[in-house]
This record gives sequence, C-alpha cells and structure tokens, in this order.
Amino acid sequence: MEMKERPKSKKLDLNQLEAIVDHASGERELLAKAIKEGKNPAAVLLGRLGGLKGGKARAAALSAERRIEIGKQAVQTRWRKIEEERDA
Repeated sequence: MEMKERPKSKKLDLNQLEAIVDHASGERELLAKAIKEGKNPAAVLLGRLGGLKGGKARAAALSAERRIEIGKQAVQTRWRKIEEERDA
C-alpha cells in the first residue's frame, strides 16, 4: 500500500502572520478602541502587558500563608453571596 503525499502548504508572509496574531490576540481591536477613546495606543499596550504579568508576579511574591488567607477570604465571600441570594 502506497502512502499518499501530503499537500504542500503555502507559506504565509509576515503580513499574513501578523494579521493572524493580531486577530487571535484581539490587539487590533484593543488599539482601535484606545484611539477612538483618545488614549495613547502605546500606553494601552504597555498597560495590558503589565496586567498580563501582574497576577503571576503577585502570586509569586506572596507567602504560602498569605495565599491561604486570601483563598479563605474569597471562599467566605462567595458563600456569603450565595446565602444572601438564597435568603432574598
């Protein structure tokens, strides 16, 4: 039994790759919205970059005890909301 040859894929140029990445990341829409609102697009991207890093950096800086404390507080808040909805 003979194996069929795979079809050769077309190579994408850099502009096509950029468009794919922009679309996947939503970056183009984010920049368009920023410009429309009169914001500096570069500052918006830097802010987003910091936001993406922020949670991981904060978690790495916290001690295990503090993470547990924050987790317990989150659980209590969630349960309080559930109980308030049930009682209402």
